[in-house]
Amino acid sequence: MSITYIFAGFAVGLLVGMTGVGGGSLMTPLLTLMFGVSPSVAVGTDLAFASITKSAGTITHRFNRTVQWPIVGRLCLGALPAALLATLALREFGALDKEIGQIIRYSIAGSVLLTVIALLFRGKLLAWINAHPERQLQGRALAAATIVSGAVLGVLVTVSSIGAGAIGATLLVFLYPKLKPAEIAGTDIAYAVPLTAIAAVGHWWLGSIDWMLLLTLLVGSLPGITLGSMMARAVPERILRAVLATTLTAVAAKLVF
Repeated sequence: MSITYIFAGFAVGLLVGMTGVGGGSLMTPLLTLMFGVSPSVAVGTDLAFASITKSAGTITHRFNRTVQWPIVGRLCLGALPAALLATLALREFGALDKEIGQIIRYSIAGSVLLTVIALLFRGKLLAWINAHPERQLQGRALAAATIVSGAVLGVLVTVSSIGAGAIGATLLVFLYPKLKPAEIAGTDIAYAVPLTAIAAVGHWWLGSIDWMLLLTLLVGSLPGITLGSMMARAVPERILRAVLATTLTAVAAKLVF
């Protein structure tokens, strides 16, 4: 089974390397549906997985100066307290209970569908924003919207481990349309590191992280991410996003039905 986990980590890492999204939205359902891991353990393990892999990405983006740290700070101001509160809620209601596990399962499905929407309509959203510059938020309103967005993502990521990638990037495009694509990616990855780390610590506190599984997944994911990054230029992004959206839609349907 460990070989299968390594291959799963490699496959997810490969896709993330090529598209920049899909880590949590693929890994968590994969663990739940294919390997029979309980939803809460799948979420906790994936959060630890994400915090480690995205730390490496943040270092690279920092050296490339593609992280907007003030925006990271605003997102974290909302996301980190929300993650702590969500963890306490899971603790209060019993993260490992069967009923809560079912709720987490549906939360995963909903988060996957939101990721699909973000993937499919991100371009149209950006075009609409550029066509209506007068409707873009400024000043305190922009700061408040960023903090609220961080809080929403904090809850979503803590409960389902999904949302920090595609959904977070889409929100950044909406709030900060003047950012370059590399800055969107770098800022999105950077804020996700403390968020997924705190959420992972919370799940460790709840006893819902499988450390051996985590290590096995990382053995496969690290070379997968490297290879995927090398292949990214050879495959059109539009095709990759379409394939990813189709796959995630099927995953969400399987989770619900």
